[in-house]
Amino acid sequence: MTSTASVETRGLVARHGERVALEGIDLRVEAGERVALLGPNGAGKSTLLSVLATLHPPAAGTAHVAGVDVARDPYAARRRIGVVFQGPSLDRRLSVEENLRLLGRLYGLAGAALEGGVADALGRVELGDRRRDRVSTLSGGLARRLEIARALLARPALLLLDEPTAGLDPAARAEVWEAIEALPAAVLFATHQGEEAERAHRALILDQGRVVAEGEPAALKASVGGDVLVVEAQDAAGLADLVRERFGVEARAMDGALVLERERGHEFVPRLVEAFPGRIRSVTLRQPTLEDVFVRVTGRRFRVRGST
Repeated sequence: MTSTASVETRGLVARHGERVALEGIDLRVEAGERVALLGPNGAGKSTLLSVLATLHPPAAGTAHVAGVDVARDPYAARRRIGVVFQGPSLDRRLSVEENLRLLGRLYGLAGAALEGGVADALGRVELGDRRRDRVSTLSGGLARRLEIARALLARPALLLLDEPTAGLDPAARAEVWEAIEALPAAVLFATHQGEEAERAHRALILDQGRVVAEGEPAALKASVGGDVLVVEAQDAAGLADLVRERFGVEARAMDGALVLERERGHEFVPRLVEAFPGRIRSVTLRQPTLEDVFVRVTGRRFRVRGST
């Protein structure tokens, strides 16, 4: 396959034993593009990253990184990618600079190439002034930025990130995303946080190994069709039927709550409460999120549990 894309998969299938983890994934990530894989745990996000990182063999279909088939030539593919997995991989006893030098030597870098790679990677994530600090003294956000710097040492065409800000506080997440958004490489990242996926140029929503929605985050949210109302009620299923009959509005009962979409939702709330006195405990009105897109296309709540 001749392609200028940083990532291209066609009909990609992956299995974990007898279980199908990815089923017919078609994906294209252009050079410099930032793409999110959004879905609950178990959707196949981490499996897809593992296939592209040459750590999990595809069962069918093809996957290419910068034009290289990851199954046929995994060594060449690895030279074109940088990977940051969920778990930390830094040596906390070494300094920032020592961690980079160690990995650089494993990449085969030496002399001016190693020095230039270390300086460039530190500059990309704005850690130049912390290069001699021991990793054990870094905050969570700074340590995560160092993980990204290590992945950039070989100047990859593609950066793979699995839950890039997991476990970080809001300030640290902002620091990490500031570094990610300044990167020249294509970035493919997995997340279960809708607000994080909104920072991508494009998002793929996965469910049970399949892509169920794809597009620019703003366009995906606009497809929801108005404000989202979450109504807490004692008999959500029964109330859903009554709302459909009374207002002609599609409503879904999920986990003891009623979820519906409505333009100018703030005007609809008092009409809804007045129509069913005593049956509604509370109403939450908000703008649609990417999690709401998941609910709309799957009919299920967005749950975070299990294996990815």
